Amino acid sequence: MTKNLDADVLIIGAGIVGLANALAYSKRGFKVIVFERNAQAVGASIRNFGMVWPIGQPAGNLYNRALNSRKIWLDLAEKANFYASQDGSLHLVYRQDELGVIEEFVSSRPEQQNNLKLLTVQEVEARSQAVNFQGLLGGLWSSTEVIVDPREALKKIPQYLAETYLVDFEYGTAITNISYPQLVAGEKTWRGDKILVCSGTDFETLYPEIFAKTEITKVKLQMMRTVVQPNQWKLGPALCGGLTLTHYTAFAHCPSLPLLKERIAQETPHFPQWGIHVMMSQNGLGELIIGDTHESGLNPDPFDKIELNDYVLDYLKTFANVPVLKIAETWHGIYGKLPQKTELILHPEQGVTIINGLGGAGMTLSFGLAEEIMQNEDEELIYV
Repeated sequence: MTKNLDADVLIIGAGIVGLANALAYSKRGFKVIVFERNAQAVGASIRNFGMVWPIGQPAGNLYNRALNSRKIWLDLAEKANFYASQDGSLHLVYRQDELGVIEEFVSSRPEQQNNLKLLTVQEVEARSQAVNFQGLLGGLWSSTEVIVDPREALKKIPQYLAETYLVDFEYGTAITNISYPQLVAGEKTWRGDKILVCSGTDFETLYPEIFAKTEITKVKLQMMRTVVQPNQWKLGPALCGGLTLTHYTAFAHCPSLPLLKERIAQETPHFPQWGIHVMMSQNGLGELIIGDTHESGLNPDPFDKIELNDYVLDYLKTFANVPVLKIAETWHGIYGKLPQKTELILHPEQGVTIINGLGGAGMTLSFGLAEEIMQNEDEELIYV
């Protein structure tokens, strides 16, 4: 470490993006300090399904990044002792236009034939006990999806980093100013060779003028959690319906997708209006996580809309049967998203990197992205 510096790397934000970069640097021998304004991470990183979802990423770099993240997640789960299910995912289809999309998707990805499979109704039945088989035409099986419990993982990963790599965590510390190589929080300062700003949807405190130029926005999603399912009932693969085919860019190239979107907009316009697609996962406690909705804007409504949760639950019942659908908890999360881009990486001044805008794919992509940032850090940087 450079003389008179507190650490090699100072990271602002203990959400999944900050933790991913803390791991990438610390396991290579760098001294790292992570700063979090709250007593623990309370943002979008713990307010999600816990889905590591490679199938949602388009073929190429993003899909490979997701698979690399998946590998790191599984390694971390073993070492840090947190829940990680490798049961994969099932997209269930009940209409011919939905069936057309998954058929086109599988045929377009021959290189992934070991991970993907079109299933008949009988094959779906063999994979899951939670499916509503009324009207089912088939399903898309993917083996790559992993489910973690984000509330558990976001507690245990910092503990693992602190114990294994001696990463320091400064909780309850809001960084309000950066003047490289120095950070300021109240009357206290720290100095570091590299500064990473992984501050989630706080676009207002650090480099607000930089964020304002990027057109980054915020996306609010509503979610729900059920009570623990009885008799140790297991969901198995994470489940989703035809709406999910319209949400993830992995399916954007399928020729049948525009017709599917048009039909949904005509029959159920409230789904595209509120960005609704419906998925369900199960955490290690046996609770089911259900969602979600998508409302965009820099000033999200702080109040949730119960009718949106009703839309989600009504649609869920068209493709899933579970023992107990009693809702124990509802909440919303907010993440940063840059239209038409998968991440925002900026260098506002020498030695400082902003990492943001992973959209709803932070759990899926953060660890892989952190590895890429490490590998490319010696390349010429562009300052804005």
